[in-house]
Amino acid sequence: MLRIAAVVLSAFFFFCSHGLDSAFAGPTYVGPEKCQNCHKAPYEVWKGTKHHSSYKKIHKHKTAKKILKAVGEKRMKKAAVCATCHYTVVEKKGKPKPVAGTSCESCHGPASEWIAIHNNKKVDKATRVKQSVDAGMVRPDNLYDISANCMSCHGLENSKLSGKHAVAMLANGHPLNPNFEMVEYSQGSVRHRFYPPDVTTNKEMTKPELSRLYVIGQAAALVSANRAISKTDDAKFVAAQNVRIEKAKKVLANIPDAAKFLANPSREGGQALAEAIKTKDLSSIVGGQLPSSYK
Repeated sequence: MLRIAAVVLSAFFFFCSHGLDSAFAGPTYVGPEKCQNCHKAPYEVWKGTKHHSSYKKIHKHKTAKKILKAVGEKRMKKAAVCATCHYTVVEKKGKPKPVAGTSCESCHGPASEWIAIHNNKKVDKATRVKQSVDAGMVRPDNLYDISANCMSCHGLENSKLSGKHAVAMLANGHPLNPNFEMVEYSQGSVRHRFYPPDVTTNKEMTKPELSRLYVIGQAAALVSANRAISKTDDAKFVAAQNVRIEKAKKVLANIPDAAKFLANPSREGGQALAEAIKTKDLSSIVGGQLPSSYK
């Protein structure tokens, strides 16, 4: 799990430590066009989302320009502080180039080291799955790491986002929704569950599946908020993170398998919790808290 977390965050460390004009190091993004060669239906769903359309729009917004000025930047697509969450940045002729908004690898990890393994149909599926995960792929069934990736951006928690920048962004209009929740935001416009045997149908989750995702998402939110709150003592930022913390604790306090995690919230604990509940129906506990509509 630590390997996965390191790979997913490595691109962020690179951009924020060195800027967009530095040489690439470690796993890199390959871009959504590489994914659509096989995953055409999910690609078409993505094209209808804000994650896709933001690439051509978000940098033109007055608020975005105000935030850029506040963090000492001039162009959003060249600003290291914006790159990981808002863009997919690939290597073009040895230089980093934003080619899309938030896309496949934003959640599933930079693919340079695992896409060839993932695509190698000469190897049996079990071997491909293990090897691609070992190389850094975050698979759809890895609900904790998927959730953690979402929370790191939507919670202004990315490890290399300084407290100073986070506070400046928030003060100048950058959103920080303390009620961001995985079921509501993953099962609407961005849902892309095209699984065998019928890969033409974008399947809805069952209530037990939704309940598990809801709980795992709260675990990821708690870890994210705990990390974020250590960045700064700014009142507005701290208040938002405390809302996330208290909501997550309230939900998880009712989950018997979450006791150990609550005693010491961590990525490792979140993974263990996800494993412990992966076949359990928690809808009798959290079903009433599930959103009635999706974004």
